[in-house]
Amino acid sequence: QVQLVESGGGLVQAGGSLRLSCAASGRTFSSYVMGWFRQAPGKEREFVAAISRSGGSTYYGDSVKGRFTISRDDDKNTVYLDMSSLKPEDTAVYYCAARLRAGVGVYSPNSYDYWGQGTQVTVSS
Repeated sequence: QVQLVESGGGLVQAGGSLRLSCAASGRTFSSYVMGWFRQAPGKEREFVAAISRSGGSTYYGDSVKGRFTISRDDDKNTVYLDMSSLKPEDTAVYYCAARLRAGVGVYSPNSYDYWGQGTQVTVSS
């Protein structure tokens, strides 16, 4: 089992940047595919980005491609989401998630086994 704790959220102006971090407990962090999702009020949870166990493959939602970058540091048991050129529509609670299975399904929240508590990101216009 793994516990996930997000940090780094906050208020930023449109066009600005923010880095989210997700620290994982346990000694098997490298066994997990890691993902970021977000949920705005009244909307469904949306896939943002995912990274493979090795870090060699990354996946992005269409709305964040070219603006967000996911990375991982297995020595620190941490996954990051670097967000730039932020827009008001990026405002949401951002969640970190982990799954043991690789391959198909990284885009679906239902395929993840563990979730963090979320961190609020607010982008002002």
